[in-house]
Amino acid sequence: MGKMSHGPRSKTRYKMKKKLKERGPVTVNRIVKKFEVGDSVAIDIEPAFHNGMPFKRFQGMTGVVEGQRGDAYLVKISDQGKSKMVVAYPIHLKRA
Repeated sequence: MGKMSHGPRSKTRYKMKKKLKERGPVTVNRIVKKFEVGDSVAIDIEPAFHNGMPFKRFQGMTGVVEGQRGDAYLVKISDQGKSKMVVAYPIHLKRA
């Protein structure tokens, strides 16, 4: 037996699993979404798109868009009482 992998997607078998109706190719509209500074967004990781994917711990959290870094957005969230900045592509974000 080999060693257990401790990569960024370890222990995400159910967390990053798509529902049956969500399967298939990713639409262009989900990739090119635009957000403004101050918008409230929820982090919803798209498992089929690996670029700009936030860390698995932040799946389902809600935050506020603080700025933009290239094509990605800076999202300010509260994680266990601490303020954190998450960099994520718009495909991994939903309006809240």
